[in-house]
Amino acid sequence: MEIYLIRHTAVENPENLCYGFSDIPLRSNYIEDFKALNLGENFDRVISSPSERCILLAEHFHLNYQTDERLREMNFGSWEMMKWSDISEEEINPWYADFVNTKAVGGENLLEMRNRILSFWNELTSEEALDKILIITHGGVIRLVLQIILEFPLENLFKIQIDHGKKVIIHMNEGYYSVKMLNG
Repeated sequence: MEIYLIRHTAVENPENLCYGFSDIPLRSNYIEDFKALNLGENFDRVISSPSERCILLAEHFHLNYQTDERLREMNFGSWEMMKWSDISEEEINPWYADFVNTKAVGGENLLEMRNRILSFWNELTSEEALDKILIITHGGVIRLVLQIILEFPLENLFKIQIDHGKKVIIHMNEGYYSVKMLNG
């Protein structure tokens, strides 16, 4: 089985807003960004985050897709759509010190997000009749998939750069994984 994971293209965020679950628009020339993509073809299944920034990509390429809530980016709760610089130091500093276990009010921490991604991943990889899958999602989700299969510490999650509009290809054979492409 080959699993293609692609991160949505760049968003319009000139004010450096904190966003995860919130819908934020793609940058104004997103169609040009789409034209530069090489998704691949002949997918047995296409699954997208329900975020508009992901669905637009699926619809642009006329893909027969389904959405899965578990593919959303991290839920930043009360911080959603706030400028990062407007989040009080009392709230943000504990998160910076321990983003694995700390969360914004009403949000989720990295362990909780990992659990929902793991649930999705285990369900997906248990399907035997699929050869080629495309997942349209977010940088955090892709990093967590890599963390799950490569088993590195969660504290190292942000040491992996996942570019907008780029794909990761994972090969799975009899429960063993290999990363065939990163930011391709």
